[in-house]
Amino acid sequence: MDFILQVENLKKYYGKFEALKGVNFEVKKGEVFALIGPNGAGKSTTLRIIATLLSVSEGRVLFMGKDLSKYPDFVRENISYLPEEAGAYKNMKGIDYLRFMANFYAVDPKDVDIFVKRAEEISELGDRLNDKIGIYSKGMVRKLLIARALMTKPILAILDEPTSGLDVINALEIRELVREYVKEGTSVLLSSHNMLEIEFLSDRVALIDKGKILEIGTSEELKDKYSAKNLEEVFRRVVQ
Repeated sequence: MDFILQVENLKKYYGKFEALKGVNFEVKKGEVFALIGPNGAGKSTTLRIIATLLSVSEGRVLFMGKDLSKYPDFVRENISYLPEEAGAYKNMKGIDYLRFMANFYAVDPKDVDIFVKRAEEISELGDRLNDKIGIYSKGMVRKLLIARALMTKPILAILDEPTSGLDVINALEIRELVREYVKEGTSVLLSSHNMLEIEFLSDRVALIDKGKILEIGTSEELKDKYSAKNLEEVFRRVVQ
């Protein structure tokens, strides 16, 4: 089995507070792996460590077999991270924002045009890319940000609450967009409070609470194990 990501006995301390207490999971090649749990469970801390934004206190993270602590630049070159609170520059036009961000990732100047063209297709914003982001709806901004996250065809995309605050139609469009992109080879590490979204997108789910992984399995496996109708019931029973 090819693992893109291996998280082994991951611990994170903030002073005396232990935010992560030995987290273990793997993400397979071409998989959407969801990390779910209540607020304060350790989801965002885990994602930020994998995205190289926080340091590891104990344990290790292997990305394509390379230790994140020893090869952070390699990890950054091959992943993308979209945090829940991500925003875009309101005074920039959408197309200028994409070009601005593409320059951070491009190794060759020719890559910029390739990335921007791909982002245009992913976002499906058309002529609205010539408008300033400040007049975009929430759905348009999120589509722009998803396009930014996927335009480089990262090996791993880390998406934290990708449809946060969106209406049903916009959320569905973004879920379909992410799922379609996985078919092209990108693996996804996903976090969301929306259990419908988790069931729609994920191949496997890990439930985390108080810094520990409590369960891992497919949605169907977890529902069968807990005799639950949906993931919301599984979530409640595991956490409580």
